[in-house]
Amino acid sequence: MPSVRSAPLTVDASSMDDMGKWPEIEKAAAGKRRELVLQGPTVDERIASNGGLSPAIYSLSLLNYLEVSQCPSLTEIHEDIQHLTNLTSLILCRNKLASVPNVFGKLKSLKVLDLSVNNLGVLPEGISELKELNTLNVSCNNLEFLPEGLSQCSKLSTVNVSKNHITGFPSDLYSERLDLLSTLVASDNHIEHLSGDIQKLAALKVLDLSNNKLNEIPSELSDCPKLKEINFKGNKLSDKRLEKMVNGCQTKSILDYLRTKGRKGEEGGDNDKGRSTDKGKRQQRKKKEKVADEEDEAEELSKMVVRVLHFSDASAALTVKVSAEVKDVRPYLVCCVVRGMILKPGNSLKRFLVAQTKLHDDLCGRRTIATIATHDAQVLKTPLTYDVKVPTQLKIASLGRKEMTAVELIRHLQLEADELRKQKKRQNVTGLHKYLQILQGKSLYPCLVDAEGQVISFPPITNSEKTKIKKTTKELFLEVTSATSLQTCKDVMDALIVKMAELNKFTAEHKEEAGSDGEGDGPQDSVAGCENSSELIVQQVRTVDQEGNLKVVYPSKTDLSKDLSNVTVIW
Repeated sequence: MPSVRSAPLTVDASSMDDMGKWPEIEKAAAGKRRELVLQGPTVDERIASNGGLSPAIYSLSLLNYLEVSQCPSLTEIHEDIQHLTNLTSLILCRNKLASVPNVFGKLKSLKVLDLSVNNLGVLPEGISELKELNTLNVSCNNLEFLPEGLSQCSKLSTVNVSKNHITGFPSDLYSERLDLLSTLVASDNHIEHLSGDIQKLAALKVLDLSNNKLNEIPSELSDCPKLKEINFKGNKLSDKRLEKMVNGCQTKSILDYLRTKGRKGEEGGDNDKGRSTDKGKRQQRKKKEKVADEEDEAEELSKMVVRVLHFSDASAALTVKVSAEVKDVRPYLVCCVVRGMILKPGNSLKRFLVAQTKLHDDLCGRRTIATIATHDAQVLKTPLTYDVKVPTQLKIASLGRKEMTAVELIRHLQLEADELRKQKKRQNVTGLHKYLQILQGKSLYPCLVDAEGQVISFPPITNSEKTKIKKTTKELFLEVTSATSLQTCKDVMDALIVKMAELNKFTAEHKEEAGSDGEGDGPQDSVAGCENSSELIVQQVRTVDQEGNLKVVYPSKTDLSKDLSNVTVIW
């Protein structure tokens, strides 16, 4: 289960009234706080005056989340940071750090390390000692190489080294030990060679090596079984046909081409070793195909079917227009429409809402990674626009509340959080209050707006009472937003649809009667009366830019893949 955190403590201009003191650090110590956020011009002025962070911060041994960001005066971190052994997230982005101490390796509980947008020329080798690390972001620095030993961080899932001066990856980054590494972003560097050992990264889903100095892409890349999204734009490839595919972002075509090219290269050899290697690879492929066939057979027996409606005619698909301004706020969005979800009988709706909350807590990192919103599709006024608004102008009638501005809503939620802490005499809070800090400092807030100009979703905080799903809802409009990556949105949406299929199967098998939670109309609402049994129908939704150019369509043929158990996709 995810660990419980206290509400974050943020230092801003309003709270720092005495340049000689750090009262928030004192409060954090007195209140045994778990999270502390220091950011912005006023904090930067304090750091400049003190010659660095207050030493008292390194005595907050209970901290599991520490963020110091947007402080150009912060050029170094003291070695005493090694005393914060309970840290699971350390965010030191958008400063001017020229170096970080090797003692980072002693932060054994660290899972997230963000050193992006600094002046780092080298990373300490101690990073390789972080056995629990799953996210490493060192983008926008001056790195020329990565330290050896990263394969020892066997739980790494996401690595972002974009916008540096890296010329190549260390050999041990291509390691079978990194069997959880799913996202590798190294765009805007000087990488000249990608090893065929990339195939050892069995969990790799996203690979971005755009704007580098590659002239070849190894055919072994096609042997990465889960690869869904690749980007090699901005490289001068010697194979011009491949370069054309790359510029068109045709992931499937690229992998198919590399696979065919690699096979031809092997067959062209005239020695026994080449033929032996070719034979071995064919046997491996056959073995994988056999396993895939067995999985498909098991899925057929599962009786949980997801049918995808694929529109070859773009005009037939529902579209969401995305404004350019969301890029700097919360840029990633995927949507779809789902029909056939059984919500009317018994506790089926309640189970669905509980499952959504659990996905938020687990897969979405308590909304810090991504946010799910569900709407009654039949009350939507289309077309929809994903846009941004000034906080004082964003108005929404959120779930169970009257219409108010985003500023008023967040103020109400914060007051409720404070009151709850007083009543419970504790530091921890539940519900949406944990996520209020995500938009802190933003001059614009993201929102999904309908054709009448009404805000129906305000991620990551809430969605609208107007489109709230009920037992009688027959079509659901699903949205997933994130500031992390497009693939993150797709992975969360995949997981949500799989969970919906599981819930449908459970409800259908138990033939639950409506009314068991006091909301139904009687036995006539049982599952026995539902059409199409537990089959879900997923209709594609396209997101387009302001000129109507396609940004993403979900689900595409690479989404809802067969490695998601108990789901059959029918195109």
